[in-house]
Formats: sequence, C-alpha cells, structure tokens
Amino acid sequence: MADQYQKDHTTVAKLTPRQYAVTQEDATEPAFDNEFWDQKEPGIYVDIVSGEPLFASTHKFNSGCGWPSFTIPLEASNIVEKNDRSHGMIRTEVRSAHGDSHLGHVFDDGPPEEGGLRYCINSAALRFVPYEDLEAEGYGQYKAVLERAMKGAEGTHE
Repeated sequence: MADQYQKDHTTVAKLTPRQYAVTQEDATEPAFDNEFWDQKEPGIYVDIVSGEPLFASTHKFNSGCGWPSFTIPLEASNIVEKNDRSHGMIRTEVRSAHGDSHLGHVFDDGPPEEGGLRYCINSAALRFVPYEDLEAEGYGQYKAVLERAMKGAEGTHE
C-alpha cells in the first residue's frame, strides 16, 4: 500500500507559499491562524504532498497550542521522527515517510491516558478527507477505524 504514496513534484509546484514553506523548508505556520487547529469533523488527515494517511480525527484533541494535535499516528509507518536542534532547542521533528514533508513535532505532554504524546502538526502540511469522502478518495479502509472509535465515544457519553 505504501508504494502508492510518494513525493509528487507536480503537487509540490502547486502548493501555496505557506504550504511550500512548511513542507519543503521546515517552517511553522502561526498558532491559531491555520486551517485545522479547531476542526472537529470526522475524517482523516493525509500528507498534502504524497497523500499518505497520517492522522485520524478520532485521535485529535484540543491541546490549547493553536495547531492540530494528535495522540497517535493513523499509520505509524507513514511517520518518520528526526532529532531537531534548530532554534536553540532539542525537539523531535515529524516528517511524512514517503513525501518527506515536514509536518511538525512530537512532544511528551499529551494526554497520559492515551499514551502521553502530542503530535503538534502544521495544518499547511495536511489535507483533510471527510468521513463521507473516504471511499471515493481511496481511503475506504479507514472508515471502520473511525466508526469503531465514534461508536466507542458514543458509549462513553450515555
């Protein structure tokens, strides 16, 4: 399945200036001034460059940081972690495995009951695929993952 995802130079050429700066030049978009920081709709987030599935809405949480935050990747094999010593800090950078897009960073201050990680991701590196479009866009296998999580969440609120 991973063979279908790769860096597409035609797609890179069509990126907005912000998307290009984030994914290709390791920039960070402004907090609270990005497309998905407060998005709550069910679906998945894919790499804007390669289309590889990265995160699910069911693992998204409000961290208060101003960027989309997730507890775990949807497909761990689509995420690469690298040491980042830029800006006088030591952090763990997160990149897409096949598109080599800079996504953001992972921190150890996420919800403890969900593993304690916070994947802090730039919206500009992502494309959102709504639940109802998963099948049509070739991501149908993730419908069941979202359905199980949504069904479990319904049970906890009764």
